[in-house]
Amino acid sequence: MKPLLLVFFILLTSCDYFQSKKVSTEQLLEEEMQAINWNDVDEYPTFSDCDAATTNQEKKVCFENHLHELLTSHLENQKIVVTEDVSDTVLLKIHIDKTGQFSIRNIDMDSITKAQIPQLDSILRHSFDSLPKIYPAIKRSQQVATEFSLPVIVNIN
Repeated sequence: MKPLLLVFFILLTSCDYFQSKKVSTEQLLEEEMQAINWNDVDEYPTFSDCDAATTNQEKKVCFENHLHELLTSHLENQKIVVTEDVSDTVLLKIHIDKTGQFSIRNIDMDSITKAQIPQLDSILRHSFDSLPKIYPAIKRSQQVATEFSLPVIVNIN
């Protein structure tokens, strides 16, 4: 009788092992959202000129270099006259929306630079008027908006 009672007790307590645990969709979604790194993208914004780049890092460098080249060529064509030497790093806060539209959100510069070159804000904004088509960043197979800072060194003697 004791072995039969022991088998019955084992079968009764082992039923918990066969039940599946139900997980709510909200809990699954919350776990997935916490696992995503929201500060990084799978593919950075890019130009068609950067198609030859194979890795994500190469595409990012190509994109940044292309922006720097456009900006440098535009600034070199400007006639800027100052009364004092200007040496500053101007920070452009750039936004690219999920359709690839480029915009400058903010231009952060020293007050001395702003006083010496009051038109610098508009010069910087107009230097990107002739941008080629931008392909937006991609995160988890979706086009997403991105923001980044582009430092511009202004050195006028």
